[in-house]
This record gives sequence, C-alpha cells and structure tokens, in this order.
Amino acid sequence: MINVTRSSMPSFEEYCEEIRPLWDSHWLTNKGSLHERLRIALQEYLSVKHIALYANGHLALEGILSALNMPKGGEIITTPFTFVSTTHAIVRCGFTPVFCDINDVDYTIDVNQIESLITDKTVAILPVHVYGNLCNIEDIQTIAEKHGLKVIYDAAHAFGVTKNRISAANFGDASMFSFHATKVYSTIEGGAICFNDDSLVQVLDDWKNFGIRGPEACAYIGGNAKMNEFQSAMGLCNLRHIDDCIVKRKKIAERYQELLSGIAGIKLCAGQIGIRSNYAYMPVVFEGFRLSRDEVFEKLKSHDIVARKYFYPLTCDLECYRSMSFSQTASTPVARRIAAQVLTLPIYEELELEKVDKICSIIKEG
Repeated sequence: MINVTRSSMPSFEEYCEEIRPLWDSHWLTNKGSLHERLRIALQEYLSVKHIALYANGHLALEGILSALNMPKGGEIITTPFTFVSTTHAIVRCGFTPVFCDINDVDYTIDVNQIESLITDKTVAILPVHVYGNLCNIEDIQTIAEKHGLKVIYDAAHAFGVTKNRISAANFGDASMFSFHATKVYSTIEGGAICFNDDSLVQVLDDWKNFGIRGPEACAYIGGNAKMNEFQSAMGLCNLRHIDDCIVKRKKIAERYQELLSGIAGIKLCAGQIGIRSNYAYMPVVFEGFRLSRDEVFEKLKSHDIVARKYFYPLTCDLECYRSMSFSQTASTPVARRIAAQVLTLPIYEELELEKVDKICSIIKEG
C-alpha cells in the first residue's frame, strides 16, 4: 500500500540515545530538559522571539485564542477550507466563526473579501496557510491594522516555509504550528505557538498547566496541554533532519509536476514568488478531467494507493455545524468547488520516484 503520507522518524538508535537519560532522571513531563532544549532549538530554527510548546496543535490554537484576551462572543474571520480543528478551536473558545471564501490560485483566504465581513463584533482574523502555500500576509496585516484586529495564523501546514527568507512563524500576532505525526516536522503529537509579544510568555505557559504558577498559586482557569519528554526527544531528532526532508519532498513534488502538468482537466498549484515551500502536500484539482475527483480517488484505491480528499467537506458543512446560523449564512463558492475537486496525492520523503510514476500513470490512463 502507498499511503498519502508517512511519519518522518529518525533511526531507532538516534531516538533511543536521546531518551536514554530519562531512565536516570525519571522526569517525563512538566518542562523537562528535553522540552527546554527543543524549545530553544525551534526558537533558533524558526528565528522567532518566543515559542510555547504544546501537547498538540489544536490545544496550542485554543491557548492563543484564550491568551489574547479578546471579548468572548466576538467574531473571528476565517475560512472553512481547513481541518476541523481550526473551526472547533474558535467555537470552543467562545467565539463565532465568520467564513470567508478562498482564492482559486493557492487556496488560501481571499483577501479581497475580508473587509466586507468585518462588523463591530469582529475581534480577529484567523487565516490558514494551506498545503505549504502562505496567505497574502501583507494585505491581511494592512486590513487588521486598519480595523484594530488581531491576526492569528493557522500555520499547521507551514513549518519550515519562509517568505523572502523570513520564517512563517513571524507573521501576525501569533502563528500556530502542528507537529502531528503526519506533518513535515513531527514530535509524534505536538504543536506550538510562535509570537513576539513578551507579555504572552507567562500566560501561554500558565494556560497549558492549569493556570498554576507555584505550589500554592493558581492564577486562572487553565488546561493541561504540556508536551512531554518523549515527544520532545522525537522533535529534537527530527529537527536535525528537517532540511534534508524538505529537499527530498521537493524532488517528489517536482516529479508530480513534470508528469501531470499540461494535462487537460488537471490543475496543479504554481509556486509562490519569494516563498520556500515545505512541500507538505501534493494537491491536484480535477476540473473537467475525464474522471471526477471521486472516480480518481476510487481508481487509486483499487491499486492500494491512498489519496485524501483534503479538505472535504468544508467545516461549515459538517454535521456538528450544519444547523448553526454562522454556517447557514456562509457564502464560499470557490471553497466549495475546490473541496469537491481536490485530491492530495501521496508525498513523503521516502516515497520512491518509481511509485510517483505509477500513481501518475494510473491517473493519466483514466
């Protein structure tokens, strides 16, 4: 079977060497030495002032939405073309998502529609970097400053991505990264918030540890979202290999581009000017191809090739949101069209080019 992705892992020996000291210290969580080493290493790699590590990306996003102290019940402009975690975090933190459409070039939020959605209840914009493509950060920042809004990026797909050599971790008020096992960079599970505001350091640390500030002090109602030492060890190992990993993924993406470009009915993402991608996903839109997206999906599946309808359905169409007013009023025709036509093909650094050739041959045969 060729899976859509495969977790990046160091050698068994490298990981065992990293975790060996834990059998002496018995310190397995609560900001141990591996956690602190990883925090500093990531801070340097991403060239960001502050980073807070979390048990997963979803809790990291909830953490920053809570830490920014925005009025509860306020509206946050985002996109439904994302993993459900984005919408869940907004709703679970007491805000109302307002869905903006995406553009049909890189599938990120359509900056030309954001201002029309701003009301006196709007408190923030939460754009989503998609597939390793970055949002139009300049226009988003201009709009946010004009209207006094926070900008929190869902950068789950953007680890290692840079724009004009500046890490995606530095844009907006904060950026959330996912370190899930399926991501380009993984800590098994895990996530982080990157930010520059000194005042957020304490509150983000508190939020992931029940609000506890000492043996007899609890500042406010926090949660439990700490990254443990085994996750941190995997992160330290994988960070040593991340640049090689991205180079290998690039070669695979280029092979797909070579074999699938210029075919009627098949649309591929063009590279973004000034942006170094991480080649997190290989999205292909089937629009007017002789087979529908779903037919291509089933054909690949019959050959034991697992692709993914990513993102489908839109979060506003999910059962848990379907009856809610913010979903019923959402107008996102481009997102709906792309969601019905896009398929992400297998890509991971160990995927042999011969298997890419096979996947493309099956698609082209129709």
